[in-house]
Amino acid sequence: MKKNHLLLLACLTCMPICGFARKAQVMTTTANREQSFDLQKIKLEKTAENPLQIIIDPNVKYQEMDGFGAAVTGSSCYNLMQMSEAARKDFLVKTFSHSKGLGYSYIRISIGCSDFSLSEYTCCDKPGIENFALQKEELEYVIPILKEILEINPEIKILGSPWTCPKWMKVDNLKDLKSFDSWTSGQLNPKYYQDYATYFVKWVQTFAEHGISIYAVTPQNEPLNRGNSASLYMGWREELKFVRDALGPAFKRAEITAKIYAFDHNYNYDNIIDEEDYTLKIYNDEEAAAFLTGAAYHNYGGNREELLDVGYKRPDKELIFTETSIGMWNDGRNLAKRLTDDMREVALGTVNNGCKAVMVWNLMLDSERGPNREGGCQTCYGAVDIERSNYTDITYNSHYYIIGHLSKVVKPGAVRVQTKLPHLPQGLMCSAFVNPDKSIAFVCMNEANHPIEFSVSANGKDYVNYTIPARAVSSFQW
Repeated sequence: MKKNHLLLLACLTCMPICGFARKAQVMTTTANREQSFDLQKIKLEKTAENPLQIIIDPNVKYQEMDGFGAAVTGSSCYNLMQMSEAARKDFLVKTFSHSKGLGYSYIRISIGCSDFSLSEYTCCDKPGIENFALQKEELEYVIPILKEILEINPEIKILGSPWTCPKWMKVDNLKDLKSFDSWTSGQLNPKYYQDYATYFVKWVQTFAEHGISIYAVTPQNEPLNRGNSASLYMGWREELKFVRDALGPAFKRAEITAKIYAFDHNYNYDNIIDEEDYTLKIYNDEEAAAFLTGAAYHNYGGNREELLDVGYKRPDKELIFTETSIGMWNDGRNLAKRLTDDMREVALGTVNNGCKAVMVWNLMLDSERGPNREGGCQTCYGAVDIERSNYTDITYNSHYYIIGHLSKVVKPGAVRVQTKLPHLPQGLMCSAFVNPDKSIAFVCMNEANHPIEFSVSANGKDYVNYTIPARAVSSFQW
């Protein structure tokens, strides 16, 4: 890298949130790391200087954006707590502050443990829902970190997802209903639907008592994945009944306004034929659908075109993207490979297919890909990785960049609008937004091995004339 990454992030304090009349701010990252969130101001011109002209039409509107962010897992919180207080604050400000950093605006946490926790646990491991209580991981790591983030960005949205219900609620299958004493796999015993709904209610209420508001939940992380270190199989019929008969009514009785998003798993429904169109099948039940704001997706299998299909068939329901990971299997620390791939498939790809929010997996892992759980992912990298020997040196990976390039210029409440791209060169991909303050946000990626010149305008009068470097991402605001 030509420049110190943390110094570059510090320069983000120069970038205002509100629009301004005669100049655009541009932030660029190149896959070779020669530019890393580099900022410049570009004068708005009255004419387009390049043959390729991109016209933004603010009158053609798509989805309203909720935000962009990462999972603040138990492992991420543990690593953050090993940093010095000053270094941790510096990192969190640069990540979550709208005025002094990248403005990450949405985070995901686990309800109980995940495969990136310090141990396997739920918040009610002793039988009887009256025994519900937050555990050491939440009290000593997750909640303190969330409070620090909220001090920086009080409007942060938080989504909670369980990896498993308490083991005493599990059965081996829904026919025999035999007790299933395992963190991995099993199914939720229907006789505990009401207790498990109460578990969700208590979890939301208890976090509220700690000053942490939960914006949304999903009933089950990866409901078709039996193999994770902590997991629970929940087919669409089960999730429909649980939401319709227990979770939805329990939230209503308790006056909990947190949104409920269905599914929270892969585009291809893990190739289980009977589970295809999982979300659409639940929506077909009007009572269940009434409790659901929309559906959440991951990209470990299938194609993001599934988002278009679901969105077309149920335009009244929201779509959010809640998990993707990088790791040893996909050369995850190689920014030269991952930056544009992840921008195409995760960031711009999901947004352009209708998602209101985009989140990646672990915000921070250590240099040995941990802490992690046996049976879970032991080959994953974080959006950033911190050196375990000193908890000081940080490697910034592709996921940190792709979220940052969106969150810095596209603010919660922004509306995605149409971009007209005549004669689009191969490798160029973009998306445009109108922010709540009426400023224009434009995020563009160049996958080509050569620079591309273009001019972009939202009114046909003021143009940004720019050359995006080869294999780079640029974010604009004016």
